[in-house]
Amino acid sequence: MRLRHVRRAGPPCGAAPCGTAKTRYLVPHEPPDRAHAGRVMPPFPAATRLSLGLIAGGAVANIYYNQPLLGLLVQAFGHDASVLVPTATLAGYGLGILALVPLGDALPRRSLIVGQLLLLAAVLVLAAASTSLPVLVLAGFLIGVLSTAAQQAVPFAAELAPDAVRGRVVGQVMTGLLLGILLARTASGFVGAFAGWRAVFAGAAGLATAFAGLAWFGLPKVRPAARLGYRALMGSILDLVRREPVLRRAALSQALLFAAFNAFWTTLALLVEAPPFGLDPAGAGLFGVIGAAGALCAPIAGRFADTRSPRPVLIGGAALTLAAFAVFGLLGGRSLAALAVGVLLIDIGVNAALIANQTRVYALAPGARGRINTVLFTAIFTGGAIGASAGTRAFAAGGWPALCAVGGAFAAASLLVPLLERRPRPRS
Repeated sequence: MRLRHVRRAGPPCGAAPCGTAKTRYLVPHEPPDRAHAGRVMPPFPAATRLSLGLIAGGAVANIYYNQPLLGLLVQAFGHDASVLVPTATLAGYGLGILALVPLGDALPRRSLIVGQLLLLAAVLVLAAASTSLPVLVLAGFLIGVLSTAAQQAVPFAAELAPDAVRGRVVGQVMTGLLLGILLARTASGFVGAFAGWRAVFAGAAGLATAFAGLAWFGLPKVRPAARLGYRALMGSILDLVRREPVLRRAALSQALLFAAFNAFWTTLALLVEAPPFGLDPAGAGLFGVIGAAGALCAPIAGRFADTRSPRPVLIGGAALTLAAFAVFGLLGGRSLAALAVGVLLIDIGVNAALIANQTRVYALAPGARGRINTVLFTAIFTGGAIGASAGTRAFAAGGWPALCAVGGAFAAASLLVPLLERRPRPRS
């Protein structure tokens, strides 16, 4: 399929302006309507939305299972495990988004999801059987790469959803993904405390196989929007980045927020398992239940972005994240109640901002949502890997106050992105 430049009259409804009246970008030569060139979209029933949400949450959970287990992994493999394992996993996720997620615009997404989940199950078995740190780090990296099946599910939902409710539908599927992120820590903490860290990875392998079956039988088979070679597919990503300032700003702001998010979560277990708290991995995992309440705001944020504007949601989300680190810094080092309040704030803030950013960018190029997702989430999880590394190193060097300073700096930088964004001129 040929690529062509498409001229747009202005920003789509509900999306933030690009800063220019007309934007050109490289997309597949496909019109944006929902039934084109013989490619009629199937119905999008509630069961399909539920399946996508479960698959997204079940896949992404695998990159967070290791976080409540860091104390156990340090006992088994030494202190380096607390830095190398979560960092390798998040870095693998970022690379997988960059290398694999664009294929959803050129190959059937259902088949991609099934294949990735089956390979993921095999790698999780390798992690469960690891007897050395290098093997576990390699397994963690591959777990991250293959867990990007979650990022096939999100643009799949955006593709199937009607335009008028896309933000709401993406919010619903993202609720599943976000609950997977947060509840993974709770489940991992409990299983790790009572059965050991190997049981966590072995159980995750069984779940990945079950989700592969759900994808095969529960998702529609849809012909891809583009018929592009891999080189052309990747080249068009660079064109989108160069020509879409909204995409660049969304990627930057969310990457900074996710750096703050992971700086906190990768060190939380190390804080609460030490004096004065003395919790076990199960207790550390319970904080995921508190944070899960924040994931429930995703459909609300999506509805607001559909009907009004995403910019206030972005500003509010970053401000809540910054407030969370203020709470952590003032009281979180000695109060479990303050930690709980901060967890709720950080998860509401990061999740609301993410839905608003997704609503903005998915409206930019209907035929290229997989590649847009690639740009957004490659930036996000690159930021996450940086935040995980910076957070654990800051905690090791200066304790909890140093961690709060690093996380707060990331959140403050993210808040500046929408605040400094040029507001649109009123139309005459």
